[in-house]
Amino acid sequence: MNKTTIWIKKPLAIFADNSDNGIVVKGDKIIELVPKSKTPKTVIDEIYDASDSVVLPGLINSHHHFYQTLTRAFPDALNKDLFPWLKSLYRVWAHIQPEMHSVATELALSELLLSGCTTASDHHYLFPKQLHDAIDIQVNVAKKMGMRVALTRGSMSLGERDGGLPPQSVVQEDEEILSESDRLIKTYHQYGDGAMVQIALAPCSPFSVTTGLMKSTAELAISHDVRLHTHLAETIDEESFCQQKYGLRTVDYLDSVGWLSDRTWLAHGIHFNEQEIKKLGSAGVGICHCPSSNMMLASGICNSLELESEGCHVGIGVDGSASNDGSNMINEVRQAMYLQRLKYGASKVTHIKALEWATKGSAKLLGRDDIGEIDAGKQADLALFKLNDMRFSGSHDPLAALLLCGAQKADRVMVAGKWRVVDSKIVGLDEGELIYRHSNAAKELSRLASN
Repeated sequence: MNKTTIWIKKPLAIFADNSDNGIVVKGDKIIELVPKSKTPKTVIDEIYDASDSVVLPGLINSHHHFYQTLTRAFPDALNKDLFPWLKSLYRVWAHIQPEMHSVATELALSELLLSGCTTASDHHYLFPKQLHDAIDIQVNVAKKMGMRVALTRGSMSLGERDGGLPPQSVVQEDEEILSESDRLIKTYHQYGDGAMVQIALAPCSPFSVTTGLMKSTAELAISHDVRLHTHLAETIDEESFCQQKYGLRTVDYLDSVGWLSDRTWLAHGIHFNEQEIKKLGSAGVGICHCPSSNMMLASGICNSLELESEGCHVGIGVDGSASNDGSNMINEVRQAMYLQRLKYGASKVTHIKALEWATKGSAKLLGRDDIGEIDAGKQADLALFKLNDMRFSGSHDPLAALLLCGAQKADRVMVAGKWRVVDSKIVGLDEGELIYRHSNAAKELSRLASN
C-alpha cells in the first residue's frame, strides 16, 4: 500500500470541523485535521493546494440499478407510473447480455465517480439465464475502477403466473437465489473498516418475491452478518398489492417476514403513516430517499424529517438510470434539498442537511462508520469541487454554492487515498471509447427486445 503522506492544504471550504487549513492523508486514511493557522504535526511528503477547492467527504449513493443505464428515455416507458413503467421494461431487460451488463456498470460507476461519489450501492435483481453471474461481473468492474461498492444480490421469484409483476423469464426459484446469495457473500464480502466490496441481500419488492424467500433471506443475512435491502412503500399501488395479497400494509408485511431491524435499509419509503414511521424508527430501519426517481414516476415525497425524528437514518440514492435518468450524485443532493423543501420549508432543509444525508446518512444505511465523514481515522474518500464555472460566478458561500448553483462534476476525487479523478477526468479511462461501447450495447439491447 502507498504510504505517501499528503497534505490537502488550505481548502476554499471544507465539510468538516477544525480543518480550515486542510487535512492530512496517509495510505488509505485521514490521519490529521489541520485547524486554521496551524501546520501538520506529521512529516509531509506531498502538498496539494486546495485553495480553490471545496472539499467534501466522498458522496455515498445508497440505491441504484446500474444496468438501467441501457434504457434511458426508452420510448415504451415514457410518461408512465411505476407498475406500467416496470412492465414495459421487464421484457427489454430480460435480454441483457453479460457484456452489456459490464459496460452498463462501468458507465454508471464512471458517472457517479465524476460527480463526487466514492461509494455506490447497486440493487441488481435481474437474473435471466444468460446473466447468472451478474454480481461477479460488477465486482470485477468496481475493482478495475477502484470504487467502493455495496452490491446487493437482488431477486425476483414471484412471476406473473403466480400473481407477481415480473414475467416468468426473469424470475428464479427460491433455492437458487439463496444458494447464489450464500456463494457471493462467502466469495466477495469484506468485513470491517476499509472494505472495498460488500454484499447485501435484496429481494426486489413485495410484488416480485414470495413470503418464504423474504423470511429465508433475512435468516441468511443474520447468519452471515450482512445487511438487507428492498424497495418498500414507493407507490400506492404497492401498498394496495400488499393489502390484497397478504392482508397487510407494507410495514406490517415487513415485520411479518423478520425484516424490521437495524440491519435493513429501504429504497424510497414514501407511503408510511404516523404509526408506521414510529415503528420503523423504533427498529432502526434506514431509508434511502431517491428524489429524481420519485419525481419522474410521480411516486410521492419521502417523509424524511419525521423518519429521522423517530430514529431512522436517512440517505440519498440516484436510483435507476431509467427512472432518473442519470447517475449524478451531487445533482441528486440538490434535488433532495429542493424536493424536501417543498414539503418542510426552506429553513428546515438546509444545504448542510442535504449534504449530511448524502454522506454520513448514506454511510449509516450501509452499516458503515469508516466513511461519510472527514475526520482522523476515517477512510480517505474525498470529493473536491472547483467553483470556476460560469454558474458559480457571484456566489459567496462555497458550500451552499455547490447545491444552489448546481455543481455537476468534481475536479478531483480520492478513494482509499488514491486519486481516481484528476482535472475532472477519470484516471486511465477513455471516456469516448466507453460511451461508444455503451451506446452500441443500448442499441443492441433494443434490437434484441424488438425481435
